[in-house]
Amino acid sequence: MFDKFLNKIEDNEKNQLGLDFDGVIHKNSKGFHNGTIYDEPIEGAIESIKYLNEHLGYNLVIYSCKANPGRPLIKGKNGIELIWDWLEKYNIKDNVKDVTYIKPNALVYIDDKGMKFNNWDECINNIKTLNESM
Repeated sequence: MFDKFLNKIEDNEKNQLGLDFDGVIHKNSKGFHNGTIYDEPIEGAIESIKYLNEHLGYNLVIYSCKANPGRPLIKGKNGIELIWDWLEKYNIKDNVKDVTYIKPNALVYIDDKGMKFNNWDECINNIKTLNESM
C-alpha cells in the first residue's frame, strides 16, 4: 500500500512544475502595493507557460503568497480567484493545473527569490553577499 502511494507522488513530481506568480509570471513592479494584481505578464511568460504545458506536457502549479487564505479580500475576491481571473485575462487559465499558497510537490520550482542549494557553506556565503549588496 505504501509503495503505491510513493509511486503516485514520484509520478506527479516528475510531471509537475511549481511556478511562483509575482516576479516570475506577473511583473509585480510595485511589489505588494494594495494586494491587487495590477501588472502585465513578464516578457516571455505567456509563451513559456503554453510551451511547458502544451508541448512538453508539464502540469503547472502556481504558488503565491497572494493566495494565502489569511489575506484580506480584494473587491470581494480572495487571492486565488484574483490569480485565476488574471490567468483567464491572458488566455493561459487552461494551461495551469492549480493555484495555491502552499509550495506544491514538483520536479523543479521557478522562483525569482529562490536560491539554489548545493551546501550550507555556499548558502551562507551567498546570503552574506546578498546582505552586503543591500
